[in-house]
Amino acid sequence: MKIIEGVLGEGRKVLSEYESKRVLEACGIPVTREVLVGEEKEVPRAAAEIGYPLVMKGCSAEVAHKTEKGLIRVDVRTNAEALAAFREIKQGLEGHKGGVLIQEMVKGRRELVMGLTRDGQFGPCVMFGLGGIFTEILKDIVFRRAPLSVEDAMAMMREIRAHAILDAVRGMAAADRDRLADMLIRLGRIGLDFGSVQEIDLNPVILSGKDPVVVDALIVLT
Repeated sequence: MKIIEGVLGEGRKVLSEYESKRVLEACGIPVTREVLVGEEKEVPRAAAEIGYPLVMKGCSAEVAHKTEKGLIRVDVRTNAEALAAFREIKQGLEGHKGGVLIQEMVKGRRELVMGLTRDGQFGPCVMFGLGGIFTEILKDIVFRRAPLSVEDAMAMMREIRAHAILDAVRGMAAADRDRLADMLIRLGRIGLDFGSVQEIDLNPVILSGKDPVVVDALIVLT
C-alpha cells in the first residue's frame, strides 16, 4: 500500500491519524468523514464540506497524546469558532509537521476499542473491548490470533464482561454485530497482509446508533 510505503520511505514508524484512517478506509473499515487542512484559508471550505458541528484535532505523526496537549476541540459550530480553533491548534503543534483535522462529530454514548498487535510468538492478534477512558481503567478486552472467522469475532464480543453494552439498552439500538465482526476480521487481515504493521489502535470506535465508526486511529510500523 502506497501510504505505508511512503511512510517507511521517509524513515518513519508512526502514521498520523489521517494517514492511519486512509489505510483503514482502503481496507473497508468505517472511519469518520474528515479533511486535513494546513492553512487557515482552507478552514471554511473544509467545514462546509463536513458540516457543523465539528471536531478539530492537531494531526501530526510527531505528536502523541493529543488530548493531554490540548490539541482537540469538540462541538465547533461556526466559522468564527473553527478559525479560532485552527489558530489555537496550530500554535499547540509547536512547529511539528502536520495540519489540523476537520472531522464530523459522531454522536453516540457507547465507546469500543479495537486493535491489532504483532506478537513475537503468535503473530498478528486482534483485540476488542470497552473503549474510551474505560480501556485503561477496566481492561475489559479480549484477543484472538488472526485470521479470524465470523465465529471467532462473534465470540470476542460475547467474552467481554460488559457485552450487554452491545444490546438494545436505554433507548439505544443494538449494535450491528455483523459489522463489528467484519471490522475485526479486516483488522486481522491487515496484520496478515502487511508484515510491516506492528500495531493498530482504534480508540474510540463509537456506536452511532447501531453503526460503529472509528473516531481515532493510530498505526505503528516495525
